[in-house]
Amino acid sequence: MWRYVVKRVLFSLVTLWLLATIVFLMTWFLPSDSARLILGAQAPEASVAEFRIRNGLNDSFLTQYFRLMKGLITFDFGQSWKYPQYEVWEYLRTPLAKTAKIAVLALIITTPISIGAGLIAAKFRDRKTDRAIVLFGLAASSIPEFVTCALLMVGLGLKLGWLEPVYSTEAEKLSLFGQLRFLLIPALALALAYFGYIARMMRAGTIQALDSDYVRTASMKGLSGSQVMRSHVLRNAIAPTITVMSVQVGYLISGILGVEYIYNYPGFSRVLLDAATDGDLPVLQVAVLISALIYMVATLFADLFIAWLNPRARLELGSS
Repeated sequence: MWRYVVKRVLFSLVTLWLLATIVFLMTWFLPSDSARLILGAQAPEASVAEFRIRNGLNDSFLTQYFRLMKGLITFDFGQSWKYPQYEVWEYLRTPLAKTAKIAVLALIITTPISIGAGLIAAKFRDRKTDRAIVLFGLAASSIPEFVTCALLMVGLGLKLGWLEPVYSTEAEKLSLFGQLRFLLIPALALALAYFGYIARMMRAGTIQALDSDYVRTASMKGLSGSQVMRSHVLRNAIAPTITVMSVQVGYLISGILGVEYIYNYPGFSRVLLDAATDGDLPVLQVAVLISALIYMVATLFADLFIAWLNPRARLELGSS
């Protein structure tokens, strides 16, 4: 097991290095001028030249590349170009924490409901209950998250007044529980989008497990239906669902721009987009690498959790 973890960590480090190189190459060959984008089209040439010198934009390709690599090793990413009063990590930390709140809340809402719905659909497969769950899941997944968010803003916010229709900085003065009125609409929009996907994966895994030989053998031994479901079906059926959920964690952090934009939520995705459009390359590079790191950590923990649930997977990891 530990050998597998070490191999995965080393592989992740190599992947991060390759990704950092790709991101650097992409930003290096961008046709836009970061100095002009940040200072504005009307900025004097002297100010633009001074900006380029101060931020090393006139340095050679290798000098800039090794500066980025050194920052990754030392965790010193320098200052934001657009907001030089902030260190890059200091600038990213707050929006990352804000988006993490929505992502965690969305997972807390959708995970038990989706897994439960998948189990029920599998138990009553090809019946009305199964068809209703599958159709609802397809409908929820086919609507873009930002459209669902807009509908929830109108329905739960403006019409019913149960939740806040638009995010306000006043929420930051409240306790975590008090912030729920400001977080539930985007979290519900994401939870609905993922409900169908997770429920379908759970349904498929459960049906496959129910049709397996080891489940039939367990039933023939006289185990009750609940014991078979808990000890044999659930442990095997949930593995692909956990894998899919871990893949989506990175998207929940850096890919929910539409939801954050329409809800006026100052999250990580908006910062990433602003950095790209403003030419703030240090922030853009680090934000992309953080997204990749979150994805890698999530998939590693998913694999370890599956190994803990399933002895056969544990043996496979141990031999890796």
